[in-house]
Order: sequence, then C-alpha cells, then structure tokens
Amino acid sequence: MEKATFLLEWFPNPDHVPLYVALKKGFFQENGVDVSILVPSDPDDPMKLAAARKVDFALNYQPSVILTRSQGQAVVSMGLLIDHTLDTVMFLRSSGIKSPGDLKGKRIGFAVAPFDQAMFNALAEHASLKRSDYEFVDVGFNFTQALLTGQADAVMGAFKNYEKIEAELAGADVGIFELAENGVPDFYQLIVVANEDVLKTDPEMARGVVKGMALGIGFTLENPEEALEVFFSANPTLRNELNRRAFDATIPLFASFQGQSHEKWAVFQRFMLKCGLIEKETSVGDLFTNEFSY
Repeated sequence: MEKATFLLEWFPNPDHVPLYVALKKGFFQENGVDVSILVPSDPDDPMKLAAARKVDFALNYQPSVILTRSQGQAVVSMGLLIDHTLDTVMFLRSSGIKSPGDLKGKRIGFAVAPFDQAMFNALAEHASLKRSDYEFVDVGFNFTQALLTGQADAVMGAFKNYEKIEAELAGADVGIFELAENGVPDFYQLIVVANEDVLKTDPEMARGVVKGMALGIGFTLENPEEALEVFFSANPTLRNELNRRAFDATIPLFASFQGQSHEKWAVFQRFMLKCGLIEKETSVGDLFTNEFSY
C-alpha cells in the first residue's frame, strides 16, 4: 500500500464528493494507494506544489496546465473529475440583460486575472462588442454578493452549479450565459495533475488514484444520496441546503469516462495563445496522458 497526498483545488465542496466516496469506500485502497486528501491554504498552491513535487497529486484546471507547461514546468493532466466548463457569466434578470449583446455599458465582475478577462473578452467579441463597451471590476471570489449589492452588473466566473444556486437561495432571479455557447471553447474544469516524474517513477500509484476516483464517480452516480452523506460525514459544517442543491446540479457533470481528447487540449491551447495568455504552445501530447484511463 503506497501513501499518496492529494491536494484539492479549493475548499471541500460538492464537486469533490466522488473523492470522499473513494476514500470512505476503500476504492483507493483496493487499488493499492493510501490517499490523504488535503485542503489548500491558498488556491494557487495546488499547481505550484504539484509542479514542485511537494504533493503527489492535485486537482486543478485545464487552462492552468497549459499555462504552467508553457512556463517550463513539467505538469501533466492524468485524470478527469468534471470534464466540462462550469464557469459562466451570471446576471440579474431584473437588469434587462437577455443576450450577451446586452452587456454593453455594464460593469463586469471578475476574480482571476487575466484569465477571466480573456474569457469574457472572447464572449464579448462573439457578441460583436468592443473592449470599450464594458468595464471590468475586481470582486474577488464574492460573485454573488457583488451582483446582489450592485457592485457589478454581471460576473464572469460564477459556477453554474454553485453561485447560481447561492444567488437563487438568496432570493435573486438570475440568468447565465454558458461560455461554450458564446465563443469560448469548452474545457476540462477539474482534472488531476501531477509532475511528470511522479507518473514515470510510480505509474502504479497514479493508476490506482485514477481508478479509485473513477470508481468513486461511478458509485456517486449510482448512489447519489449515500454519496452525499459520505461527503457530509467528512465535512459536517457543510451540511446545508446550498450544498445539497449544488450536489444535485453537479451529478450530471462528473466525468463518466477518463479518456482525454487531444483535440480539446489543442483547441483550448490555441485559444489561450490567441488571447495572449501564453506566449508559446507546448506539444499537446505533453499536456495530458491517457495511460491511466479507466
């Protein structure tokens, strides 16, 4: 039984239910890995620590792998937790916004620079808006509060399975624009990453982690109520209506297959190059591996 550290990308939330299920039900252990799930103190830590081999595995995002690899650090995507984009542009329906073109003259809240601006700029260009047609406002990750208090007219980066529900529970009638329908290529939202040396020196540990996670996803899809209870038992302070509803919205979004698409990686890397988020492309085959697909 090999010990492995697995760092989440953010605080525990319903996106992570299959991981806690895999831990509780012994799916990691039966595949030869004793996994410790860790919570980052800073959202920038997971990629940095995985790249530096300070942790064995970490959750992160497809765009972050492309960016980190373009900077010369040998990180690789090896597994999928959520395989489509969760980020949206969220707005109050009472604002009169009905289409992306209605964002002209609006203040757009964001959290992650320059990535959020780049995605919104692509959406705006798709709607025939010019850069001078809107203003960016840094709202941190307080998307819902920024919208409800009038700090921003719309927010870029709100998750459709979390902030949208959070706003609705606060009594707001909100709408969203899906990025993949408005000029931004679909991307893998949550992936398992590791330094490529980890995968070369201990492929069986990597295989056990991916297989355990895949089994956790399968159990979650077949037994959602029990899976959520496992998560709440591990994180009792999160037992509330927001997380129950967020989990219901996330169930259809978990990856049902661990194989990653070469084309999807290539398309999004070209998008990032076009947007100026990276200065050079990396060989697509170096960004991900399907060696451990299950």
